[in-house]
Amino acid sequence: MNTPETQLIDGYGRKIDYIRLSVTDRCDFRCVYCMAEDMQFLPRAKVLSLEELATLGESFVNLGIKRIRLTGGEPLVRRGIVDLIARLSALPGLDEVTLTTNGSQLSKFAKPLKDAGLKRINVSLDSLNPERFAKMTRRDMLPQVLAGIDAAVVEGFEKIKLNAVVMKNHNDDEILSLVDYAQQRDIDISFIEEMPLGQIQSHDRKQAYCSSDDVRQVVETAYGLLPSTDTTGGPSRYYRIPSAQGKIGFISPHSHNFCSSCNRLRVTAEGRLLLCLGQENSVDLREVLRRYPGESQRIEALIRDAIIRRPEGHQFAEDDAPQVLRFMNMTGG
Repeated sequence: MNTPETQLIDGYGRKIDYIRLSVTDRCDFRCVYCMAEDMQFLPRAKVLSLEELATLGESFVNLGIKRIRLTGGEPLVRRGIVDLIARLSALPGLDEVTLTTNGSQLSKFAKPLKDAGLKRINVSLDSLNPERFAKMTRRDMLPQVLAGIDAAVVEGFEKIKLNAVVMKNHNDDEILSLVDYAQQRDIDISFIEEMPLGQIQSHDRKQAYCSSDDVRQVVETAYGLLPSTDTTGGPSRYYRIPSAQGKIGFISPHSHNFCSSCNRLRVTAEGRLLLCLGQENSVDLREVLRRYPGESQRIEALIRDAIIRRPEGHQFAEDDAPQVLRFMNMTGG
């Protein structure tokens, strides 16, 4: 049981118990809504080492964090990721370690990840059409991703969820196909509104914007939806199809933002603690980690002080230019 001394409470009374920890900004995809095609990645010396990531994880757990989600970039391209998961999973007081992946390496990693203690896994899947998938990810790797999802199902993770970013005139005609694919495997799926992070040239975000209400209407018209009280600790609002197993979630940073109940923080691959997804304010944890190695109390004090300055929320709007210039791979998907 957490005491007030082992809880993170921000200036608006929100309890923080969930951290998204990016292990790399690198990725083997170049998704159009996530990054530019010709990316300049961080020099390796600027990326947190596995030891630094494990140290940060331990400090966050000391401060009352109950869930750690490893993100990227693509976390499975980071050498040593399985060992990091095993180390984090063994931390006393941590409820679970989870992972978000594009699925390209999942056939190889599903069993080692499960054996290391990974409980839940999210897989990004925006299209079931090979040509369209290749256009959206700029990589022709749909068969590998689908094989990875099947491998994860076989391994029997506690929960598997698909994440699909829906964009008009890109993949909005595949909403029901994606629902059917998830339902056939008894796994969950969340539909996500595109987030305005980074300057892009691949498409017009205003024209491509598809709200969660629009997506939900498509699913409800076809199948009917029942509200669900289930939660995974993240921002999805879940529904169920009558007589079906998997849940359907909607993540709505534009149309129904979740700032008032936000319980999460993000740490970038270079060790910046982001106090809000949609703002640039951040705190450099790497500098303290490297200047004072082994002095966890300094990191924990820095985190506590930063939380008090956490903003009330973002101001995403569908017709706005990006307020945040870093791409999603730099943010920690």
